[in-house]
Amino acid sequence: MNAILSLTPAQRANGIVTMSAGNAAQAIAYAGRSVGARVTVAMPQSAPKTKVDATRGYGAEIAFAPDMLGLRALVKEIQERQDSYFLHPYDDDGMTAGHGTCALEVLDDLPDADLFVVGVGGGGLISGIAVAVAARRPGARIVGVEPTGAAAMRRALDAGEPVRLERIDTIADGLAAPVAGTIPFDIVRRLVADVIVIDDDLIAEGMRFLAQRAKLVAEPAGAAATGALLAGKIPVRPGERVVSIVSGGNVDLARMAQIFGE
Repeated sequence: MNAILSLTPAQRANGIVTMSAGNAAQAIAYAGRSVGARVTVAMPQSAPKTKVDATRGYGAEIAFAPDMLGLRALVKEIQERQDSYFLHPYDDDGMTAGHGTCALEVLDDLPDADLFVVGVGGGGLISGIAVAVAARRPGARIVGVEPTGAAAMRRALDAGEPVRLERIDTIADGLAAPVAGTIPFDIVRRLVADVIVIDDDLIAEGMRFLAQRAKLVAEPAGAAATGALLAGKIPVRPGERVVSIVSGGNVDLARMAQIFGE
């Protein structure tokens, strides 16, 4: 909503195109509909049916690419055909600022939070949280969590610049960005303490824990931070007040049953 309301009337009138495995797709479709803007979303063929159906339910048109790595080329094709405004799902100032409101809400409830653990895909969520926490709670640590099969931000930090992944393989489709965003990367390297990488089995364990103990239905992307904490992958100092961000509840029920049965 923040990003789309920041566009000019002319930009909205020409329509909006974006790319997503499903979460940003739904959000941008919803926001676009709220201001009367046409939205077209490039999605991978592997996108969960529930996310595809929900995106269409919010009024967006969908074009499919073979996989996550082909989304950018498809977006370019749609842009050229429709003269649409490309709203990047995470490499955008308006998106980053909007994501930061998550941390502001947390700090309203827990003003003395010491550690924020956040799942990372392209970096939009963690960069927004990092900026907000730096302003409101200086000294609090931010740690990111990525799946081994889609560690775009970790690769970027190690290389000193965003690096496009050659392959993506993870159950956490919401964290499966093919490359870290330039804007998020710059923020993360300045304000985030670390980005750690965990295997899918730990993400699945986070899902099971959240369902059984917290009564929260989270998709794999939403459970990554909790999974990392449960596995002891993030050092927690004695007495620290820890926040695990559970962002992403759009889980396909068949996939959830499969993960819970493992």
